Amino acid sequence: MWEELLQDLLEGHTKSLARAISLVENEVPGYEWLLQQLPANTHAKLTGITGSPGAGKSTLVDALIGEIVAQNQKVAVLCVDPSSPFNLGALLGDRIRMSEWYNHPSVFIRSLATRGSLGGLHPRIVEIADLVKAAGFDQVIIETVGVGQSEIEIAGLADTTVVVVVPEAGDEVQTMKAGLMEIADIFVVNKADRPDADSFVKNLRLMLAPAFHRTTHEIAIVKTVASNKEGVGELFQQIRKHQQLVQTHDKRYWLLAEKAYHLIQQRRMKDVDKSVLKQQLEKADDTNLYQFIKQYLPDNK
Repeated sequence: MWEELLQDLLEGHTKSLARAISLVENEVPGYEWLLQQLPANTHAKLTGITGSPGAGKSTLVDALIGEIVAQNQKVAVLCVDPSSPFNLGALLGDRIRMSEWYNHPSVFIRSLATRGSLGGLHPRIVEIADLVKAAGFDQVIIETVGVGQSEIEIAGLADTTVVVVVPEAGDEVQTMKAGLMEIADIFVVNKADRPDADSFVKNLRLMLAPAFHRTTHEIAIVKTVASNKEGVGELFQQIRKHQQLVQTHDKRYWLLAEKAYHLIQQRRMKDVDKSVLKQQLEKADDTNLYQFIKQYLPDNK
């Protein structure tokens, strides 16, 4: 089964890709063998799209798909939706804005629940992204939840991190300086037809000025009106420009190190089941949490 699935996956069969993702998500025995056979793919580029809820990320991704397809490239989109911490199901599984692309031969779209992952990304996002790359796509886009730690986590996975903000986000940008300012490769000011958009862009450039001295490239700021597809072509140009930079930059190896760290951490935590923890904590009500976790630490330290 696995050999045939691998062959079909490498030939770009969409149904086989979807099946492979499900098998990896559910850790079906044999999935690790499948992952170990994947070729090292340096062709496909991964772009992370993140930002606050309501910034228009899904509309922007929809317009970006159109731009990529128009340039005769294949694109896969992984939409990471928030999930309930109780049943781990997706809360925002509908992708109505991208519905026109679901049957397009050059487009693959998959919604993934965070499944309670504290970082905000799917716990198998590294493996799923590599499956998609192996299936022959030119561009891979991951749209994150845009809350919590997911912005920082996507920076450890994506070749290019795009942060989407809106003109009204002045105070919000001030508070996010320590986080998003550090990880953004490109800023998108979406809904740029709103009042004060130019003033917001000017202030954003001033805030980014100190970061320019710490990076090897200028952080691009692109104005878009995603609902009208304005500025999307320029955004894709900036993404391509940054992708070329990453290919010859030290960041590529830091990205690989981050992915390796994530995978090693995941394997070492494999025997720890949250539902079992919950049952044990119910039995040991009001226990000292630090005493409780000692049994899971090396040599009970």
